[in-house]
Amino acid sequence: MAKWGQGDPRWIVEERADATNVNNWHWTERDATGWSKSKLKEVLVGLAVEGEAGRCEISELKQAEGEASCSSRKGKLIFFYEWNLRLAWRGTVKESGEKHKGSVEIPNLSEENEVDDTEINVSKKKGEGDVLKDLMRTEGTTKVREALRDYLKALKTEFTLGMILPTKAAGQDVAAERKLSGNAVQASVSPHSSDIVGVKIPTVKLVMREIFSSPADELYSLFTTKELVQKFSKCPAVIEAEKGGKLQMFDGCVSGEYAELVRTNNTFYFALKKQGWRWIKHYATVTLNFKDMAAETELQLECKGVPVANEDSTRQCWKKQYFEEIRILLQQSKDNME
Repeated sequence: MAKWGQGDPRWIVEERADATNVNNWHWTERDATGWSKSKLKEVLVGLAVEGEAGRCEISELKQAEGEASCSSRKGKLIFFYEWNLRLAWRGTVKESGEKHKGSVEIPNLSEENEVDDTEINVSKKKGEGDVLKDLMRTEGTTKVREALRDYLKALKTEFTLGMILPTKAAGQDVAAERKLSGNAVQASVSPHSSDIVGVKIPTVKLVMREIFSSPADELYSLFTTKELVQKFSKCPAVIEAEKGGKLQMFDGCVSGEYAELVRTNNTFYFALKKQGWRWIKHYATVTLNFKDMAAETELQLECKGVPVANEDSTRQCWKKQYFEEIRILLQQSKDNME
């Protein structure tokens, strides 16, 4: 029998306080489907190309059929993804000002093909404006491929954060880990339980300010009313806007708990504790302040505990999937009233 600390390194457990899945040797699998749908929407919607013919923009991810997952075995990550995507685009001819619409079909985005070899088909509704279709076929297709590469890069970095657990053999020095300076270091927490997973993650505080052409109470309701949340997120949601109430959005990719809600006079405030992203098994704390400025509202967002690796993607998520969609909803509401 080997002495303590000796023997096959695959089974040495002293680096793991919970002795779970020693040195990542056993098979684990994580579903990336819900996360992928949100990420694909984030990287594709809003892409714009401009040329002598005019300007085109991807306006909507109309279809995302398929699945994605990541598995870990013997300390190695194995990726699977297979998607059939359909995008909507709209454009304006530079000379005439005519507006046209069309579609972009991506029938087989999978690990079997390189992004450069992935089929991308561009079509346009009947009528003139073929110059815009040509623009989308050339520069538009290039931009779409770049976005797909961004998705795959995020799948292999952001989504997998925490899947490869630290081991002595992999060069993880526990003492050095405890000396991480600068940003806060927090234990990673599972979105489905309150158990400590045991992987320490360096984090940052995210601060954003946005101005909306809406009264504070109306903007506050967009974050605390189920029907309104579902309108701007375009997904089913669980909204229990009371202290201790649950919040769940984007097919469960984002979940949290309302820690505090204040709504008196012109003061509107709420905080979310344990706001988490299922794909990184981590929670942050989100505070939203709604500062009433007559016909406008300044929204002040503070998000503490964001993993360093996810700072940019989290900022883009708030900007594109929350703020931009809310502005569209507010404008639609205003147009309907007129």
